[in-house]
Amino acid sequence: MNATVHKQVRLAGSVIDRKRHVCAFFNSKDEEYRVLMPFIKEGFDQGDRALHFVDPRNRAEHLRRLERAGIDVAVAERKNQLEIRPWEDAPLQEGHFDQHRQIALLDRLLNHSRAHGYPLTRLVANMEWALEDKPGVNDMVEFESRVNYTLDKYEDAICCTYDVSRFSASVIMDVLRVHPGVIIGGIYQENPFYVPPDEFLNELRERKASRSAPAR
Repeated sequence: MNATVHKQVRLAGSVIDRKRHVCAFFNSKDEEYRVLMPFIKEGFDQGDRALHFVDPRNRAEHLRRLERAGIDVAVAERKNQLEIRPWEDAPLQEGHFDQHRQIALLDRLLNHSRAHGYPLTRLVANMEWALEDKPGVNDMVEFESRVNYTLDKYEDAICCTYDVSRFSASVIMDVLRVHPGVIIGGIYQENPFYVPPDEFLNELRERKASRSAPAR
């Protein structure tokens, strides 16, 4: 059997391994861009595809940041190397979140990149959509665990960004447990708290059952 050659990806000071589903915790947008821009820029330099899920209110600022980093946004979009999707065109389609629809969308987008000749996709997904007052957003952590089944088929690098000042401590702890890699304090590390999806989803089912059980 021939050994598979994995394309090297650097993120937050480290070469990340085969498990490339990463949660990144930040305290500000400036910190987020400072840590992630080298990863984004490296992707363009290596001919990878960039897929960004952004808050539509921050789209213009996001484009400015990319351009200041030396990325020719217009050319990259024309070549289909850069795709920026606002939340309503990704997790919040039709005004609500459906985790199974979103997993199917990710699967299609990653296959689309490969079909267009891009060896690797680097996805940066802003996760504050889960704070919007929309149906289904409470399934975000379950989605983050379940999507590992799909992402395990790919070598693409997926970075989910979280503003720690906006999410509760309990959600942050669950988010930490469903990503094989984590960025804290601007540093990447393999996540010692990671729980495989079979185990975590079973735990979620038990939690829901205990909450719905009648009080004695």
